[in-house]
Amino acid sequence: MPEIKERPILFSAPMVRAILEGRKTVTRREVKKQAALDFLAVGFEPAFLALPGNADLCPYGQPGDRLWVRETWYCDHFEVQKGPYLQPADMHDLDQSREDGELVYAADGLAPYEQEQPTWKPSIHMPRWASRILLEITDVRVERLHDISEEQAKAEGVRLYTDHAELGDWWHVEGIETYSADPRKSFELLWSSVGGDWQANPWVWVVEFKRVTP
Repeated sequence: MPEIKERPILFSAPMVRAILEGRKTVTRREVKKQAALDFLAVGFEPAFLALPGNADLCPYGQPGDRLWVRETWYCDHFEVQKGPYLQPADMHDLDQSREDGELVYAADGLAPYEQEQPTWKPSIHMPRWASRILLEITDVRVERLHDISEEQAKAEGVRLYTDHAELGDWWHVEGIETYSADPRKSFELLWSSVGGDWQANPWVWVVEFKRVTP
């Protein structure tokens, strides 16, 4: 049986909430690896990049591989505070640590335990042991960013805004100004809000996933 590979992946707090609520089942990431771009430039079909034999071209993996989510976090344990971020020997029950508020996540809207000024740790510094979300890749493909469908925009975590029903259906991403009557437009605003160039219409990796038990 092939070895299941695990890789880290970064998500913002709104996207973490969307995953936890079951609203986000896909992510798009710009194709940046030069080898992959070279294949596209000389006319190879996008599907070629996602073939199992070309796994080295995709930095996110293949169907069956897993992604552990890095998110903004904090751990109120003296050993973690002094670094490096190794798992303390007396912190073997991570579920209990989360319940006690010793290990917390910014996406939950919590403040670190007994901290006068929250000192959140950046998601890029989250170690594997502190991650609470594990995703299994179900599909990988390459397409142009503008090819996203309405259903795919919704699967990206764009949600229906229902606070003012008299205004009709509006779509947005919680915590980000992405309001639009079109979920695709809301996703466009989301893409731009994190520094992406929508007008460039880049090639993107489309990584579909399901949440599994860590």
